[in-house]
Amino acid sequence: MTTIARALCAATRRLRAAGIEGARAEARLLLRHVTGLPREALVADRDRTLDAEALTRFESVVARRAAREPMAYISGEREFWSLRLAVGPGVLVPRPETETLVEAALEAFPDRRVPLRILDLGTGSGCLLLALLREYPNAVGVGVDRSAAALGHAARNARRHGLAGRALLVQGDWGRALAGPFELIVANPPYVASGELAALAPEIARYEPRAALDGGPDGLDAYRAILPDLPRLLAPGGVACLEIGAGQAATLSSLAATVGLAVGSRADLAGIPRCLVLRHRAP
Repeated sequence: MTTIARALCAATRRLRAAGIEGARAEARLLLRHVTGLPREALVADRDRTLDAEALTRFESVVARRAAREPMAYISGEREFWSLRLAVGPGVLVPRPETETLVEAALEAFPDRRVPLRILDLGTGSGCLLLALLREYPNAVGVGVDRSAAALGHAARNARRHGLAGRALLVQGDWGRALAGPFELIVANPPYVASGELAALAPEIARYEPRAALDGGPDGLDAYRAILPDLPRLLAPGGVACLEIGAGQAATLSSLAATVGLAVGSRADLAGIPRCLVLRHRAP
């Protein structure tokens, strides 16, 4: 019979051999996912025997993680802005740096009671739209995505957090079919240059949807599609917050200026310019 301690040791060795950083911690997370046991129990009851069914399920998820499948796909969840969001194949896993866009929006509209109309271009799991709707209880929002799989996850997340009544989800191509106006527009477009995709971590390159990552030859194709529509979609006094990749701020600032937008930026916790903050240029 296999105890918790032995199962964790075997899993740790397998994950470490697969190149997983923090292999021991991830093994514990996987065992908690399978058994539902709290973290303390895995330590206090380390000599507890795992039944055959639990051991089989644990070995299965360890094999998936050793193949570098994202932990979020295995658990089916990822936390973003303190929201537990359903994620899975076909949807981008929310990143901590994307919370920079929420911070920029809260700075632009400090009054949480304001009745904003919010647009989320490329909504994916709905992480940005739902985080903002929770912060602004009088707001309504539209989430647009070309992917039916992504919209399915966004719809589940909206229902989970009681926000479905204020979130309209639409399958479409960026802002082209929309009329506006919106006081707040957010977007996390694909911004990885096509030639750099293979160098991404296996969890990303092998499993996450290419359409949510591939920004074309220079990583900027999506911005060229989005930026020209922003002046007509933004309400007077409105703000657009776009996530950008490292080293892209200068070029994208110039592109935004050519369509008549005033440009600011906000850095993430690593000090990297991560969010373009765009407004109508003052007369």
